[in-house]
Amino acid sequence: MRNTPNVRHIEAFRAVMVTGTVIGAASLMNITQPAVSRTIALLELQLGFKLFERRGRRLYPTAEAQTLYREVEKLYIGVERIGQVAQDIRYQRAGAIRVASLPALSLSVVPRALKALLDSRPAVTATVQSLPSRQISELVSTGQIDVGIVELPVSRAAIVVEPLEFDSSVVLMQRNHGLAQKQSIRFADLHEERMILLSQHSYVRYQIDDALSKAGAIPNVVIETPSSLLAGALVAAGLGISIVTAWTAESFAGGNLVTRPLEGAIAPRVAIIFPERGLISTLAKEFAKEVQNTLSQERH
Repeated sequence: MRNTPNVRHIEAFRAVMVTGTVIGAASLMNITQPAVSRTIALLELQLGFKLFERRGRRLYPTAEAQTLYREVEKLYIGVERIGQVAQDIRYQRAGAIRVASLPALSLSVVPRALKALLDSRPAVTATVQSLPSRQISELVSTGQIDVGIVELPVSRAAIVVEPLEFDSSVVLMQRNHGLAQKQSIRFADLHEERMILLSQHSYVRYQIDDALSKAGAIPNVVIETPSSLLAGALVAAGLGISIVTAWTAESFAGGNLVTRPLEGAIAPRVAIIFPERGLISTLAKEFAKEVQNTLSQERH
């Protein structure tokens, strides 16, 4: 059984095929002409058939050499492709990112940030999920998600937390609601109003209840839900009014619904989280930057 040609033999063969001469192959490989000739002779001996016919200074490949060259080129194309992919990964032009977001931002901030990320990196792909914060934290800590957006606080270990700056919450209501005539809403104005609020385990709900209590307001809470998006849909159905982020309200405002600023500055405590520092991907960092940029543009 004949030996398999080594890489150096294949390189010399390809160099001669590309340049058509031993001189050209030697220059391409940065070795001497005799070294090229010896390498080709050894390759022919190993393969058991002739690769080139010499005519003057040029070498003409045999039919067998042409067949072999087609296979060799497949190998080199693959190697070049690997090099290109490596460069793409280095400069974040390729790869994949796994994102999970709390529902409140999954229809607004996340799509805009992803668009900015992917517009400049067409070879990058993404998977996106909308999940509760606790589940996102678990997936990020175990490395199943590259980057998550959650409501604080989070108690999961093995994650890196970067808080996000948010504008204050707004009141979402139907256009014909009595409070819609006001330019802004105070917590005292919400006394006895039919309201749809986030579930009581939410930190934002704790802030809202505290502000209402200090204002002496006791609203008529008709529905509680863990999802601010669902709260917006319930407002649209005419079941009451709600306090949501401006980003959530953006998905509903217009037509029959309006928003009004809420005095008292309740801003949601939201953060981007990553797996522990050694596992943070470059694409995850770039996505986080785009999220920050998206929020900054809205504030200004």
